[in-house]
Amino acid sequence: MTTSVSDLISNREDGHQSFVTFRVADHLFGVPVMRVQDILTPHAIAPVPGGPREVRGLINLRGRIVTVVDMRTRLSLPPRDGGAKGAGMCVTVECSGEYYTLFVDAVGDVVTLSPNLREQNPSTLDQVWKAVAEAVYRTDEGLLIALDIDQLLALEPSASSGRQ
Repeated sequence: MTTSVSDLISNREDGHQSFVTFRVADHLFGVPVMRVQDILTPHAIAPVPGGPREVRGLINLRGRIVTVVDMRTRLSLPPRDGGAKGAGMCVTVECSGEYYTLFVDAVGDVVTLSPNLREQNPSTLDQVWKAVAEAVYRTDEGLLIALDIDQLLALEPSASSGRQ
């Protein structure tokens, strides 16, 4: 069964919310489907010296330069086995009129979740995650942490970029 954009919008009217899911270090995350622009496998990521540590680099997405945010670094998780250069996937999202791509371990499915499954962030949630998580949902695959894209992409400039 396929889901149309109008179906997704109508789901939101009854309290249901649709997410594109992905995994980072065996944790399940979701971003609102309406914020996702593209999903891709990156071919070449150009480094950005002096940028925030979460910025893995830049990619060219159909003629547009897009910032790649390493989700392991952003979420204070350890690098992938074999170093930070391992294969991954990119979930491109829109934030304040700009495109960013989230470098993740694996992309999952689009899921539509009932408001009955939604819970507030647990008090034991890591402070870094608490700052970027909108809510937690109970799913068949375990807990899904719904990310707030605007908070997630509020990147701090690196200490070296502020020097003169």
